[in-house]
Amino acid sequence: MKHTRSVRQADRGIMSDGRIFGLVVAGTRSGCGKTLATLGLAAAFRDRGLRVQGFKVGPDFIDPTHLAAVSGRFVHNLDGWILSRDMALELFHRYALDADICLMEGVMGLFDGASGSEESGSTAQMAKWLGLPVILVVDARSQGRSAAALVRGFRDFDPELRLAGVIFTQVGGPSHEALLREAMAAYVPDLPCLGFLPRRSDLILPSRHLGLYLAGDLGRCPAEKSPELFSANMSERTSPPDNEDQEQGSFWDAQRRGALAAWAEQGLDLERIRQISAQPVLASLASAGRATESVSSSRGHSGVAPGITIGVARDPAFCFYYQENFRLLERAGARLAFFSPLGDERLPEGVAGLYLGGGYPELYSAGLAANRALREAIWAAAQDGMPVYAECGGMMYLLSELEGVDGERFPMVGFFPGRARMYSRFQALGYRKVELLDEGVLGPAGTVLRGHEFHYSGLEEISESAREPAFRVADRRGRESLAGFRRGNVTASYVHLHFGSHPPAAAAFTRACERYAANRNQRI
Repeated sequence: MKHTRSVRQADRGIMSDGRIFGLVVAGTRSGCGKTLATLGLAAAFRDRGLRVQGFKVGPDFIDPTHLAAVSGRFVHNLDGWILSRDMALELFHRYALDADICLMEGVMGLFDGASGSEESGSTAQMAKWLGLPVILVVDARSQGRSAAALVRGFRDFDPELRLAGVIFTQVGGPSHEALLREAMAAYVPDLPCLGFLPRRSDLILPSRHLGLYLAGDLGRCPAEKSPELFSANMSERTSPPDNEDQEQGSFWDAQRRGALAAWAEQGLDLERIRQISAQPVLASLASAGRATESVSSSRGHSGVAPGITIGVARDPAFCFYYQENFRLLERAGARLAFFSPLGDERLPEGVAGLYLGGGYPELYSAGLAANRALREAIWAAAQDGMPVYAECGGMMYLLSELEGVDGERFPMVGFFPGRARMYSRFQALGYRKVELLDEGVLGPAGTVLRGHEFHYSGLEEISESAREPAFRVADRRGRESLAGFRRGNVTASYVHLHFGSHPPAAAAFTRACERYAANRNQRI
C-alpha cells in the first residue's frame, strides 16, 4: 500500500523543538548492499511524500548520481579528511534545512578511511561529527549465527558511535530471515533488526572500471549501444530529474523507482527507521547554521551579481564534479555555462574561463577526437591566456593524445604535449593534499587544497622542458612529489580538488577570469 503524508512547513529540516531527521546508512564493507539499501529508503520516503536530502561520505562522484536521481535533489559529498569539521557541519546544515529526512550513504566499511589506525575520512567519523545514528547494512549471504558475531564486533568497536540498528541484505527467504532474527536476539538483543531485503536480480547495479555505472549512463543503455553514439547534451541538465519530462529515458524512472520503493516498504521497518532518524541538533551544528547563508541564497550565487561567465565541460565524458565547487564559484560572482565537448562545436558565448572536470574521456575518445572544432577552440582560448582549470579526465583532454587499452590513439586538444595511456588496472588511488608552487589561477604560491586521485591512465612522452609542475602533492602518509601541469593561465593535474577544503580558491579562479575578460575587452 502506498503511504502518503501531508508535510507541514514546520516539519521540514530542523524542528522548532531542536530535532533534525537524519541517519547514516553504513556497511560492513564495500559491496554489502548499502547503496541499494540507501536508494530503497530514499524511494520509499519520497513515495510517502517526504523531501529526501542525500549525502555521500567520501570522494565519490558515481553513487551520488543514483541517490540524486531517486531523491530528486542534488547529493553532497562530506569527507572528514578533505573537509574540516566546521565545513562539514556547515554543508550538512545548509542542505538539511528544507528536507524532511537526510540520508547519508557511507563509504566502504563503517570504520574504513584514510588510515588503518585512526578514523579520518571514515563514515564513523562523519556520523560522530554530525551526531547522527548509524544503521549498519550486512550482506547475509551464507551467514546465520555468524552474522550476529559480525554485528557484535561492529557494535563494540567504537563506544562513542551510536549504532541504532541493522539491515540485512541478500536474504534468501523466510527461513533465512528467521535464522538471522534468532541469532540477533540471542547475541545482540540491544540492536533492532530494521529490515530484511531479499535478493533482487533486477535491482542489481552494474559496475565498470571506476565503480558503478553513472545513473545517466544506465539511462543511455550502454550495454546495448556504443557509448560513442551518446553525445546527448547532458550539459543542459543542471538539476536532478524531478518531473516526467526529465525522467524520460532515465534509468531511475517512475516505474523503477516505484519497484524500489515497494521493495523497501516490504522489507524495511520504515516507521521505526523514521523514528530513529529524529535526533537532537548538536550545538555546533546549530552554530554552523547561524553562520551560513539562507537556503534560498545557497542555491544560487548568494546575491552576488554574476560578472563573468565560466564554461564548464559537462556531458557523459566529463561528469565528475562536486556540487559545492559550483556553488562556491557562483558565490564568488561567476555565471556557469555548461557545454559538451562531445556535442558542441563552439564554446559558450562570452566565456572568460574554463573548468574541465573528470569523467570518462577514455569511453568517448572517438567522439572527442571527432569534434575538432571544439578542440581547436579550447586550444586557442588557452593559448590566448584564458584561465583553465582541468582535473583528471579534463587534464587528459588537454594532452596531445589519448591511447586506449587496445593501443588505438586519438587526438585531443594538444595544449600540453604528451599522451595519456589507459591501463587495465588503476594507476593511482587515494587522498591528496596539494600546495601551489607558484601563483596561479587557484591562488598565490603556498595555497593548500585537498582532494583525491583515482585513475586507470598514466602519462607518456611528457616533455619536461615544455611544462612546469603545478603542485607539490602529498599523499595520506605525507609522501611528497611534484605533479600536474602549469602553463600560462592553465593549471591541470590528476587530482580532483574539493574547493570546500579552501573556499578562497574558487574566488581566486573567478578573479583570474575577470582579469582575463577585462584584458580581452581592452584588446577589442
